[in-house]
Amino acid sequence: MLWIAVDAMGGDEAPRNIVDGALAAVRHFDLGVLLVGRGQAIDVELARHAASDNPVDRSRVRVIDTPDVVGMEESPAAALRRKPASSIRVAADAVARGDASALVSAGHTGATVMAAHAAFGMLPGVDRPALAAVIPTRTRPALLLDVGASVECRPPHLLQFAVMGSMFARVVYDIATPRVGLLSIGHEATKGNELTREAHQLLKASPVHFIGNVEARDVYSGDADVIVCDGFTGNVALKTSEGLVELVEGLLSEELSSTFGHRVGSLFTRRALRHFHLRVDYSEYGGAPLLGVAGVTIVGHGRSSAKAVRNAVAMAYRFADTRFLERVGEEIAAAAP
Repeated sequence: MLWIAVDAMGGDEAPRNIVDGALAAVRHFDLGVLLVGRGQAIDVELARHAASDNPVDRSRVRVIDTPDVVGMEESPAAALRRKPASSIRVAADAVARGDASALVSAGHTGATVMAAHAAFGMLPGVDRPALAAVIPTRTRPALLLDVGASVECRPPHLLQFAVMGSMFARVVYDIATPRVGLLSIGHEATKGNELTREAHQLLKASPVHFIGNVEARDVYSGDADVIVCDGFTGNVALKTSEGLVELVEGLLSEELSSTFGHRVGSLFTRRALRHFHLRVDYSEYGGAPLLGVAGVTIVGHGRSSAKAVRNAVAMAYRFADTRFLERVGEEIAAAAP
């Protein structure tokens, strides 16, 4: 049975949502979880589940008590140095020792990336890690990377992101030849800054199926299965999209409840709205895999619900079970110039 190390203190609603989601994953998959964090707080949540009508098998749940937590406002490097017993660092070390097969955290993204890098190292041939966010499109889910792990990139890094993203699309979505696009400000190869222009030439000469530049308005069109960019650009694009989705959902709800006629009509559109929410809800995907590090790592949204945590643990389980990292390593080696 595979064990997944979960940072129980990571996230805005930790440890409640984290424990709820982790236990939901235990109920639905053949896995166990190491809940890492302040033991007393975790035990309170576990006791709540033990008293429920559907208690979980406690032989598949272990608690590792740690006194410290990296706060969202802290500098990740400084916090990890000052707090060697922080929940994210101890969870990453548990995976490095072989006590678990994968790491899941919805806490401080920078601290998670640094802890994973320190504990696992990088895959051979990979210079920078990349957070790969699954995004909805008009056809099927696509991958946007990097969305925050590597803010400053060089052209070869974007090529590595493309190779890793292509491997993800093949393994997770069974796409034989993933289409790779480069996020830029125009479709022409000469558009963009020095990074995108040079990356365009590398991608064009690489083994990946490169379809050219993709503008921001086309990210969700479904024309590309993998879209690569530096971490700063990707994070801004992702957060802007999340805000837009929340705005659209709010405006639709207001309009449908504003008048009696609209309220009657809303009864007939409720199902469509539910389907819309499912297609754009980040919790459906769980979290973003941190590609490039030599250990399966899934980074969740700070606002992760129990459902999002459950799906993040499920994603970590699938990656560990399918030897995803070994297969990515093979792809990187094959693409090396």
